[in-house]
Amino acid sequence: MTTKIAAAALLVGAQLAAATAAEAAPAPAPAAVAGAESRTAAAAVRITEGQVGEAAPGGTLLYPSVTSCLTVTVRLRDGGLVGAHASLFQVPGEFRSDRILTELKRRTGGRAVRAVEVRGAVGAWDPSYFTKAIESYGDGEAVPFPEAPDPAGIAAAVAAGLGQPRAVVTVQDVPDGDQTVS
Repeated sequence: MTTKIAAAALLVGAQLAAATAAEAAPAPAPAAVAGAESRTAAAAVRITEGQVGEAAPGGTLLYPSVTSCLTVTVRLRDGGLVGAHASLFQVPGEFRSDRILTELKRRTGGRAVRAVEVRGAVGAWDPSYFTKAIESYGDGEAVPFPEAPDPAGIAAAVAAGLGQPRAVVTVQDVPDGDQTVS
């Protein structure tokens, strides 16, 4: 149990460091605010932890400071992108990990999906975090801790959460840093 607590504390520290670095970054232009729809191909939509955003066909999504997070990008058949930056721990005022796929699915609507790409810290995530966030465990409840990376389990959880076939979902472990998807 002490190992799990230490691991959770380490992850919290990484999240706080990432949040501090993200706060120090220059503010995006008004058109690039997460959640705002890009109407120009050149505008990059910035999606920070716990947010969902969308870029028009030809646009770009920027996920800053992906450390212990996962990004989920839905590639629409019309060329648009809808993305979510899932955080292990909830950022105040943003979506928890167990609510972010529901919001991503709502934002995608009934539009045709070409592919779903999951990228980030695959080894830090238990697939169940998409259905029960770490913060929702009560005192005395054991929080699942990944013993090894589970890309297949994450892909299945994302497919189920988005109501998409498992075959359209890919998962890639990506080192820490910013992610740009176009």
